[in-house]
Amino acid sequence: MLEDLSALLSYLEDPNVLQLEYRQAICQENCLGKRSGKTRLLTYRHLIDLYALDPACTIFRALRFFWSRDREGQPLLALLCAYSRDSILRLTRPVILSIPQGQILSRPALEEFIDTQVPDRFSKTTLKSTAQNINATWTKSGHLNGRSRKVRSKATATPGSVAFALLLGYLIGVRGEALFQTEYANLLDCSAEIAADMAQDASRRGWIVFKRVGTVIEVLFPNFITGQEMEWIREQG
Repeated sequence: MLEDLSALLSYLEDPNVLQLEYRQAICQENCLGKRSGKTRLLTYRHLIDLYALDPACTIFRALRFFWSRDREGQPLLALLCAYSRDSILRLTRPVILSIPQGQILSRPALEEFIDTQVPDRFSKTTLKSTAQNINATWTKSGHLNGRSRKVRSKATATPGSVAFALLLGYLIGVRGEALFQTEYANLLDCSAEIAADMAQDASRRGWIVFKRVGTVIEVLFPNFITGQEMEWIREQG
């Protein structure tokens, strides 16, 4: 839903607007140009599922921060946020990332993979549409290329998408150098060394705090994590 998300965030530029205002913009003002009220509501619900659209949510707050500052990184930013919230999308990461660049991924192969991971969860029709949506998502993020024939390509990591991936790892309790080895960091399609250089760039821009002394790495996120959230994270750790 990259196009819908992009249009919505352009329509409501204030990062502090409440979730209710996103609903009003989509369902009443029809900012996304949907044909019917039912389609508008379904679109709103899908966007809520994937992105939260709630400034009280740390992940969405960070998404909006990087979205306006790193336009080149928007496809990966959208993927990272959706990936953190969608279990089926997470399920397909190993098969997508294991494909050598230039190799074809067929939709039937993806359908078979999903069906083996969650047997009998989807009907044949739903399984087909799910695989199509998953393929489209990985194509929008840059991991796949092509229309009817999907070919593994290389996503474009940016300082903003790297910083966001590190934040997602931090929120699940990962610290230091290990932040560059999480499933979120793997989505960046670049080496840990390149990601660290981009994290340093993000730090210079004031987006995150990145410190590296020899092999010791510290990454902090004062722009996104409130004092109360930090206390909760410590308790969970």
